[in-house]
Amino acid sequence: MRFLSTIPILFVWISCTSQPAHVSLQTGADQVSEVVRRLGTQRVAVLTNHTARIGATHIVDTLLSKGIKIVSILAPEHGFRGDADAGELVKDGVDPKTGLPVISLYGKSKKPAPEHLALVDIVVFDIQDVGARFFTYISSLHYLMEACAEQNKKVLILDRPNPNGFVDGPVLQKGLESFVGMHPIPIAHGLTVGEIAQMINGEGWLANGIQCPLEIITLKNWKHSDTYSLPDRPSPNLPNDNAIGWYPSMCLLEGTALSVGRGTLHPFEWVGHPQLVNYSFSFTPQSIPGMSKNPPFENVLCFGIDLTATVPQRKISLKHLIDFYRTFPDKEKFFIPFFDKLAGTRLLQQQIKDGLTEEEIRATWQADLKAYELTRQKYLLYP
Repeated sequence: MRFLSTIPILFVWISCTSQPAHVSLQTGADQVSEVVRRLGTQRVAVLTNHTARIGATHIVDTLLSKGIKIVSILAPEHGFRGDADAGELVKDGVDPKTGLPVISLYGKSKKPAPEHLALVDIVVFDIQDVGARFFTYISSLHYLMEACAEQNKKVLILDRPNPNGFVDGPVLQKGLESFVGMHPIPIAHGLTVGEIAQMINGEGWLANGIQCPLEIITLKNWKHSDTYSLPDRPSPNLPNDNAIGWYPSMCLLEGTALSVGRGTLHPFEWVGHPQLVNYSFSFTPQSIPGMSKNPPFENVLCFGIDLTATVPQRKISLKHLIDFYRTFPDKEKFFIPFFDKLAGTRLLQQQIKDGLTEEEIRATWQADLKAYELTRQKYLLYP
C-alpha cells in the first residue's frame, strides 16, 4: 500500500518528457520588446495566472519594469497565483507584490463587467493552456473576448505551446455547453490559445456573432508535433508532464464515482475507488493545501491504477474508463451527471453501458473529427 505522509510537503515541478533542443523557441511573452511596442502608452489589464513567466519573472512584473501602464489583473480559475482548488471561487483583492487590483473571473461572474474595462484600452491574455476542451482557461478567454467586443477593447494574446497538440475525442454537441465546454470542438482540440481565439472570432461563437479586436504575438520555432515540457504546473493538480499528457483522457473519470487522485501527489496518474478491492495498487487521498483541500474519499483507502510509469499516447484513451466501468460493483452509481458535460455528448456514456469496445466507440467520432479538422485548418498559425 502507498500512503501520503502527513508531514509538510515541498512541491517541485517534475518534467517527465524530454523537450527537444528548441534553443530558439520563443513564446509570445518571451518577445518582450514586441509586447512593449504593441502596448505602448495604453492602459492595460492582464488576464493571467502563475504560468505567465519569462524565465523566473512574471509577465506582470516584467511589463511594470518596462514602464507599461497596468491598471488591473483579471484572475481565472485557480486565481492569479494559481493556489485555489479546482472549482473554488476566487475573490477580488489586491496583489500584495504590485498593489494592483485583482478582479476575479471565477466568482460571482466569469465575464468582465463593463466597469472592469472602463479604464482599460487593451487586455493582455497570457496563460498556459494544455489543449483540452474542459481546461477552463479557454472559456475565460471566450468571455474576455465577448466583453472586449462589446466594449470595443482590443485583446492581445501572448501565445504559448500546446503540450497536447493532437486532435481526438468526441466533438461537443449542442445542449451540453458549460464552462467546461463552450465550443463545438473535440476534447483534444489541437490548437494554441491564439489559434482558438481566431476560431472563436471566425466561427462567430461570441454572442450575436460579434467580433473581438484581436492581436496575437505568435510563437517562434514551434510546431504542433513538437513535444513541450512545461516550465511550471499549469494548475495545482497537474504536477508534471506525464499527468498533463494523461489529462485529456483521465479527466473524463471526474464524471464518475472514482477518485482521480486529488489529495495525492499524483492526480490524473492515480485513479481508484474504495470498492475496487481486486486492484493491487492503493492510495489514500488527504487534504493538501494548495492542491486539494477537500478531496473525494479524504482519508479513505482507494484501490486502482498507477500511471506514473506509463507514458500516454497522443490520443484519447478510453481503456481505463471502460475497464473501471466493467469492474465497478455498483454500475448504476458509476456515472454522475457531470460526465456528459465533460464528454460533450450523451452517447459516450450509453456506448460504455452497452459494452462497445474502444475501437467501436472511436469509429463513431470520425465523421465529426473530419469536419472539425477542416475548420481547424483555417485558423492554424503553426505547422
